Amino acid sequence: MLKCLAIADLFIDKKMMTKGLENLKEHGINVTIKMWQHSDLESLQEENIKLEKQGSEAVLLPNYLMDGIEHYDMLITQFAPIGKQAIDAAKKLKFIGILRAGIENVNHNYAAEKDIKVLNTPGRSETSVSEFTVGLILSEIRNISRANQKLKTEGKWEKYYPNGVLTPELKESVVGLIGYGAIGQKVANLIRPFGAKIFFFDDYFNGETEDTKVSFDELIKQADIISIHYRLTPETKNMLNKEHFKKMKKSAVVINSARSGLINEQDLIQALQNKEITGAAVDVFEIEPLPANHPYLTLENITITPHIAGSTIGNFANSPKILANRIINEYL
Repeated sequence: MLKCLAIADLFIDKKMMTKGLENLKEHGINVTIKMWQHSDLESLQEENIKLEKQGSEAVLLPNYLMDGIEHYDMLITQFAPIGKQAIDAAKKLKFIGILRAGIENVNHNYAAEKDIKVLNTPGRSETSVSEFTVGLILSEIRNISRANQKLKTEGKWEKYYPNGVLTPELKESVVGLIGYGAIGQKVANLIRPFGAKIFFFDDYFNGETEDTKVSFDELIKQADIISIHYRLTPETKNMLNKEHFKKMKKSAVVINSARSGLINEQDLIQALQNKEITGAAVDVFEIEPLPANHPYLTLENITITPHIAGSTIGNFANSPKILANRIINEYL
């Protein structure tokens, strides 16, 4: 009988993990669930961000999770790190399952050397992040969060904002999507009924779509709203920078609900300060939580949220189910 260690956390807790992995148990896998312990969400996020930025060896798996790891054929984790130390100790290991699309917290290259299969959970954030992205777009172009702040914190009945008195509509706007994978396509599907024209750039997409595939340069120049949905790699880091902000329409708005490193943060700050573009909406940052002296906090032409695009019940609760079904369908 295969043995599986599933590592829960404060987002996917033991109850969610137990329910989500029921299919594995029904297929004869002995599932043990342990908790990666943190006092609060902030401390969990701090270690998660460290792993995302520095890789799987930046944080060690605690001893209480290493205990008995040599008996398991399969490890399942969301945020807990599976580095060389854990892989070497788990001598029977055949599978590592990751309950999200990103695999930064697992040393997948070292696992491959050991002939250990690494499975992620693609598409798990498709609904949560795409819905949030549309929310960011509407909030930014229609000044929803700014108007709320003016009324509630300053008592001002404000009508004029950086994008003017009469704001743009999604209808007939050109929305440029950088990245046309599961999330990018879902954003397109949500936006299309508004009447927007959708351009996209994606090196890897070759399928059929009613949207218009264009070059990166053409998208930058023509889009009214630019939303980025690429995976962060050494090649895509800073793929949007000052060179591109200068080519954009002055009325353009930039949206980032993906990874902070995809956009050069300092270049975006400068573009907003110099009014090279009209606005931005950002959910991810180079330093999280955002420092009290961060320039974003002084700018009126940006909407910021504390990295919550993927934080929905559906996203976290469904992840174990998605991964369990993938393991069953592909390997059992």
